[in-house]
Amino acid sequence: MKANILLLGAILASSTLVTTAHADNATRVAATSALGSVVGTAIGKEIGGNNGAMIGSALGGAGGAAAASSKHTRTEAAIGGGLGGVGGYTVGKNVGGTTGGYIGAAAGAAGGSALGRKVGQDRDYDNYQSKKYKKKRKHRHH
Repeated sequence: MKANILLLGAILASSTLVTTAHADNATRVAATSALGSVVGTAIGKEIGGNNGAMIGSALGGAGGAAAASSKHTRTEAAIGGGLGGVGGYTVGKNVGGTTGGYIGAAAGAAGGSALGRKVGQDRDYDNYQSKKYKKKRKHRHH
């Protein structure tokens, strides 16, 4: 199991290096968040059982999403990746045992980070539009 953890850690580290060069691509954000969640789940399960796996999946999913996102959408993608990783692990564990937990954590983190990234982009767009068309009133005093 320790060899699996080292292998997954190496994959996560190398994917993070690749993704920072091309930040904020939806596929890269989702993939990095999924990898981070699986690695976090494996390490957390070794350290603290099921509760550790849940915490690890949240931290791994959030960390992976944050590493691959641009600074404008980083917070939203990290929140989505963390919540998706925990939710996916919990559902997957109940449905398919340990392997289902890993698959659920990956799928949940990927979906959550992609959705969070999109929410952040929509928020930025709305803020831009509201600033763009805001009228500046000039007050004339006679």
